[in-house]
Order: sequence, then C-alpha cells, then structure tokens
Amino acid sequence: MKNGAEPPDAEPDGVDRPRRLGLLLTVGAIIFALDLASKLVVVATLSDQPPLKLLGGLIYLTEARNTGAAFGLAQGMTVVFTLVAAVVIVVILKIAPRLRSAGWAWALGLVVGGALGNLMDRIFRSPGVFRGGVVDFVSILDPAGQVWPIFNVADSAIVSGGLLGIVMALRGRDFDGARTH
Repeated sequence: MKNGAEPPDAEPDGVDRPRRLGLLLTVGAIIFALDLASKLVVVATLSDQPPLKLLGGLIYLTEARNTGAAFGLAQGMTVVFTLVAAVVIVVILKIAPRLRSAGWAWALGLVVGGALGNLMDRIFRSPGVFRGGVVDFVSILDPAGQVWPIFNVADSAIVSGGLLGIVMALRGRDFDGARTH
C-alpha cells in the first residue's frame, strides 16, 4: 500500500492470515453429522438390548439417556444445559468471522459441532422439547458406566475442543493467530 498503510485485512502484527470461518464450519458440520449418524444407529440397534462388548471389555456400546452435562454430570438440568449450549454456539459464531488461527478454528469447530449435536437431542428427543435426554453410548471398562461415565461423539468433541483451546491459550495464540505474549 502507498504511504506504508496496512491493507484492510492486515493483522496487528503485520502478518496477513487467511480467515478460518470455513474450517470452523466444516469441522463443526462433520462432528454434528458424525454425532447425529452415530446416535441414529445406536437408537435403531441398541435400544432395549444388552451392552455390546468390544475389545475384550475395554469398550461397551450401550444406549443411555443423559439429562445432564457431558459424561453424565449434573443430571436433570436439561433446560439449563440447553440454554448454555445455545449461548455457546451463538458466541462462537459471533467470534468466527474474526478467526485467522487454524488451531482455534479446529477447537471452536469441535465445540460448536458437539454442542449442536447434544442440543438437538435436548430439543427433539423424548420426553419433550427442552427436556430430552442426550443419547450416550460409549462406556469404558464397564457396561453401566461405573468406571467412566457413558459418553457420545459430541461429548468427545466438546472435551477435545476445550483441551485444544487450552493448549492454544497456553501457547499464547489469539483467535486472529497472533501471539498474545
């Protein structure tokens, strides 16, 4: 640019990074689709069936309904978690146009896809709107979830995205890809 002016999309550190909205939306859509498909299969094949033992009992597949948070925490708080999930999705989508960090796009895409997957269960599954139980189906070491709470694809994505976000923050990366320190 003439007179040393920055181009309109230049970052504060002078590096022009591509926007990552497409990556966030792609990751979110893939997680949402995997979560939805896995739950459809589980409900169609594992409802009212004994747990399916895999890998010598390391993993069990079983249908369970969760009215709490990820991994069975805070049972019976479906309305609260419905509202929290909706707020999280809206906040991420408001941040999304500013994203220029691939790491943050992955982290937030995992969270938004997982939150949307579980939100759909809370809204549309029985016993009714905003009271639906999330379909969980993966149990580690015990068919009833006594060793580790039963979870699903969405729960795994939310936790993975959260952990990746922590790593990005600890590494000093901002949403725009610049170093914060």
